[in-house]
Order: sequence, then structure tokens, then C-alpha cells
Amino acid sequence: MTRDMTTGSPLRRILAFCAPLLIGNLFQQFYNLADSIIVGRLLGVNAFAAVGSTGALNFLVLGFALGICSGFAIPIAQSFGAGDTEAVRSRTGQLVWLGLFFSLLITLLTYFTTGPLLRITNTPANIYDQAYRYIFIVFMGSGATILYNLASGVLRALGDSRTPLLFLIVAVFINVLLDILFMAGFGMDVEGAAYATVISQAASGLACLMYIKLKVPVLHISKADLKPNLRRMGYIASIGVPMGLQFSITAVGSIILQSAVNTLGASAVAAVSAGSRVHNIVAAPLETAGITMATYCGQNLGAARLSRIRSGIRSITVVSMFYCLLALAVNAFAGSAIARLFLDASETAILSDVHDYLVINGLAYPMLAIIFIFRNGLQGMGFSNSAMFAGLAELVARALVAFGFVGRYAFGAVCFANPLAWLFADVILLFLYFRKLKYLKQTLPREEGFALPPKALSAHAH
Repeated sequence: MTRDMTTGSPLRRILAFCAPLLIGNLFQQFYNLADSIIVGRLLGVNAFAAVGSTGALNFLVLGFALGICSGFAIPIAQSFGAGDTEAVRSRTGQLVWLGLFFSLLITLLTYFTTGPLLRITNTPANIYDQAYRYIFIVFMGSGATILYNLASGVLRALGDSRTPLLFLIVAVFINVLLDILFMAGFGMDVEGAAYATVISQAASGLACLMYIKLKVPVLHISKADLKPNLRRMGYIASIGVPMGLQFSITAVGSIILQSAVNTLGASAVAAVSAGSRVHNIVAAPLETAGITMATYCGQNLGAARLSRIRSGIRSITVVSMFYCLLALAVNAFAGSAIARLFLDASETAILSDVHDYLVINGLAYPMLAIIFIFRNGLQGMGFSNSAMFAGLAELVARALVAFGFVGRYAFGAVCFANPLAWLFADVILLFLYFRKLKYLKQTLPREEGFALPPKALSAHAH
């Protein structure tokens, strides 16, 4: 079901799109948590720490994949908002080649670099082998991740956030069942969790493709659409690759911080891993609001409705601030209980560190909300290159904590790394947002509300 987000109440349109996307995001978090919970319960705290220690590295590689897929869908959202179905199909056809290229590139690069990267990040010796086996298999299945995120990203670009949710729910159940089958039934170690993740991602991606073939005629591409066109691919890549690099740049900061955490021992690694997983669940609505704004701003840029972009961002920012209060309460009063899903209650010292980590991060959630909303909004408007500066600011902040404070203040310094990174990024994003709005107001080639000519859209987007 496609949804035009260029008409009607901005907030109602945003929330209607957001609702299934939020459910999907929460299922995605459960999808990620399933490995950790089952690994922690079946294989013990060292296995849990091994999987957790790969989190930043996973974000570096698969975060890049997720970023490019999200970025590749933005030109399709712009074309759909402009009512240019021919451009929608043409750009979708080029995604096939871009998806194949980046799947191959990521697989080849990680085949040769997984071991060195784990050593660079100071992965503790007692969990190195398990960490390597887990993340290497996940990386070799990166094509499945790209398949699902490309297919679901295109559907969301057309305003359909419900269908990707349904297939994601199915993938979650497949993942959980395979986790139990491989590790409890077949006696596999952490590689069982990795195989379950890859297989379930592939199943979800193939289901999305089948749905597009049967139910979404606007995406039925022809042989002409599939003919490689370097100019079109270059334009799509000019938006998608910076978004991927944004994730990776942010991840480099996380890797630097993870390297410092790893020097504190397996207990600190487990605390950060557990705290991060709880944080990812609680912050999912904020992330969802941001993802929504990429599609919302993309469609409204295509329809040349700048006032709707401003109104939508204001409205969802207010809603997000209210949610931040609830999120802080959850972190403070229920965060440790959630962490006990994958940590034994006897690990009292680790659980105490988890509580401190969650409360300090929760106090800074308003800054995180601004990152998600304004960064994705800028990317939806076509300013992916500019938004990368926020990622650089986060990298600098996390590196500052890792090199300057973890050695002196240990785990306490780690708790303040994210809030400092979010603050640095907010300064950049707010400046860029108002500057780019002023630029768009001055350069839009027609009155607001009058659709941008389809062939002018690509030239205007940057």
C-alpha cells in the first residue's frame, strides 16, 4: 500500500507512517536481541561478551550497508512525490546493479579484514575465537542484509511501511527458531546464531521481492529499466554512499571506544553490550521518527512543499521530546530488569554498571532525538554529504573519551561517551538544517505547492 505524504496533516501522516515502522524497528531490535539472549542463556557470559564485542565492528560494516540502502531509496521517494512513475521504475532498475556491486564489495573486503579488525579493537583473548566465528559468518551473509534493506527501503519510499514490517516479523520468528535449533538442538556454538541471522534476513528479503512482483505494479521494471546507466547510478550513489559513510564514520568512533572498553576486561564488555541492547530497544521510537523523516522530506521535496517539511520536523520534534521523558523512566526503573534477559541475576556488578550506563544515556536522549530527526531530514532533502559532518563530530567526541578519559576513569567515562557525541553532532546538524532551509527557499525554481518538473528533480536535489 503506497502512501502520499505530501498532503494532509503533516503530523498525522508522519505518525501513520511511523506506527508500523516502529513495530518493525522493535522487532528488528528483538531480532538482534534474540541472538544475545539465547547465546547468553545457552552458552554463558563469555559467549555473550564475544557476540557483544563485535557490535561496533558490525555497525561499521552492516551499518554502511543499511545506510546506502536507505540513501538509495531517497531518489525514489523524491520521484514518487513528484508523480514521476517512469523515474521511480528507472531508478529502481539501477538499484539492482548497485545492490549487487556493494554486496560483492563488502563480502570481499570483510573476508580479508575481519581478523585484523578484531585485533585492532583489542578483543580480549578469551573471547576472540568466538567473536571471529560469529562476525565472519554475518559478514559473509551481508548480501542478505542488503537484499532485505533495499527491497524494504523501496517500499517505504512509496509510503508503505506496513509490508516490510510483516516480513520482518516472519524473519524474527525464523531467526529465533533457528537459534534454538542450531544451538540447543544441534549443539552449535556462536556460529549457530550467525547462521540463523543470515538465513532469516535472506528469507525476509526474498519475501519482499515476491510481494513487489505480485502487488506493486509501479515497481515492475522492464529490460530497459535494468540497462545499466552510469549517470543514474551515479546520482543514486551520490545520495546513498554518503549516508552509508555517515554510519561508518559514526561506527569508527564506536570502534575506538569499544577498543578502550575491551581493555577493561570481559565484564566491562558485557556491561556495555547489555546496556547498548537495552538502549537500542528504548531508543527505537526516536530512531523510527528519524527514518520516517527521510521519506517524508524526500516526498515533499519532490512535490516542492518546503513549508510541509518545516512543519513536519517541528511537530515530530515536539512529540519526540515527550517520549524522551518516558524513555528515561524506563532506563532508570526497568533497564536492569530488561538486561537480565541475557545476563544472569547473579552478575550484580555488571548489572549495576548497566544501570549507570542507561541512566546517563537516558538523560541525553533529547540530543539523540535531534540527531535522528534532523540528520534524516537533511538526507531526505538530498544533503547527504553535509549530514556526514555530524558523523565526524560523533567520531571526534568518542575518540576524545576513549583516549583521554577511559584510562583514568574506567567505566564511568564510557557512560558519558554517547551524550558527548550527541552534543557535538547536534551543534553541526542544527546549523546545517537552518542553512539548507534558507538555501532551498532561495533556489526553489517555482512557487511552493507547484510540483517540480520530474526531469528537474535530480538537478535540484543537491
